[in-house]
Amino acid sequence: MAQPLLEPGLVVAGHGRHVWVETPDGRRLICHPRGKKSQTVVGDRVLWQATQDEGTIEKVQPRRNLFYRQDEIRTKSFAANLDQVLVLIAAEPEFSESQLSRALIAAEAEKIRPIIALNKSDLTEPFGRAWERMGIYRDMGYQVVPLALKPKADDTAATELDTLLPLLQGKTTLVLGPSGSGKSTLINRLLPNARVLTNEISTALNSGKHTTTSTSLYWVDAAKTTAVIDSPGFQEFGLNHIEPMLLASLMPDIKAQASDCKFYNCSHLHEPGCGVISMVKLGSSPHGISANRYKIYSDLFEELSQKRY
Repeated sequence: MAQPLLEPGLVVAGHGRHVWVETPDGRRLICHPRGKKSQTVVGDRVLWQATQDEGTIEKVQPRRNLFYRQDEIRTKSFAANLDQVLVLIAAEPEFSESQLSRALIAAEAEKIRPIIALNKSDLTEPFGRAWERMGIYRDMGYQVVPLALKPKADDTAATELDTLLPLLQGKTTLVLGPSGSGKSTLINRLLPNARVLTNEISTALNSGKHTTTSTSLYWVDAAKTTAVIDSPGFQEFGLNHIEPMLLASLMPDIKAQASDCKFYNCSHLHEPGCGVISMVKLGSSPHGISANRYKIYSDLFEELSQKRY
């Protein structure tokens, strides 16, 4: 008996147990997972089998990486095969360094390149303060890009993304950003038809108003070499899948000093001869660790330790 024909596809949207798969020739169709549990996420390369006008996911191809989000109950994967993560924050309202650090740690854990975009560079004083706060992240090697996104496009709209577009070209980028950062504006600039596409996804997956809580992949260019993945819910971002003892290795400023600790299994919280604690005392000097970053580390360590079951 001949084996059923399996076709390749890319998961471009998902809601509940349904996913929207795009074929190499540009067709899109609803596919359902084989079995009770859905294992597919946006960005997955899959093999699917036709079933009338829909399809069944038969196999998920090996992933390069997998990105997670968290609510109070569980950790859930939601995007795969990323080239980079763009974390969009704004000079005003003041951004949370704890939220920013969580996104950077999650990217480090999956060896995904993070880019930080600081919006509202047109607000001179708030931006100056925010840019100064970002100094320690630039010192850690993170790329920080200034942006001035306006809610309504005007004559400067074409140049707003000049610094950002080259960084996105030819890559699949997950865009994250808290409320007020300008993420919706950014998505609308990159993808003028995003709302139309979202409505298409909503109709196809029969998910109605709940589509805004799902994750979707959009092509930025006609050649389909540059993709942006939009996912809401930055506040729910969590790290419960990460072991607490791995945390220091995912924070570059902590990691740089951890090799100087007396004990190989140092938690960097209370041990004598800890290279990290000694550098916290130096503060934000060239080789020191800021008190704020150390507090983020210690709070996260405690949080992750409590989540072990």
